[in-house]
Amino acid sequence: MDARFFDISDDTPVYVISVAAQLSGLHPQTLRQYDRLGLVSPGRTAGRGRLYSTRDIVLLREVQRLSQEHGINLAGIKRILELETENMRLHEEATRLRGELAMLRALVRYELPPA
Repeated sequence: MDARFFDISDDTPVYVISVAAQLSGLHPQTLRQYDRLGLVSPGRTAGRGRLYSTRDIVLLREVQRLSQEHGINLAGIKRILELETENMRLHEEATRLRGELAMLRALVRYELPPA
C-alpha cells in the first residue's frame, strides 16, 4: 500500500452528509441548503453525493454560530465568509510582497557603494 494512502489534510473530503450533519450538529437538509447557497462547497463522489472535509465541518459550525448567536441572515454570512477569504488572500499576498521587498532592499544595499 502506498504510504500516501492515509495522507489526508483538513481539506480532504471524507465525510458523507449524514456524518457531516452529525459532526456539525445540523440537519442534512440544512447542509444541502448551505451547499445550494454557496456557503459551503463539499466535494462530490462519482455518483454526485456530497463529501465534506474537516474544514467544511468547521465552516458549517461557524455559519450556525453566526446565525444563532449573532442573528445574521444567510446572505450576510455568505458576505462575511467572502470577506474573510479575501482578507486571508490579501494577508498572504502582503506577506509575500514584504519578503520580496526585504530581498530587494538587501540586494540594493549590497550593490550600492557606500556614500
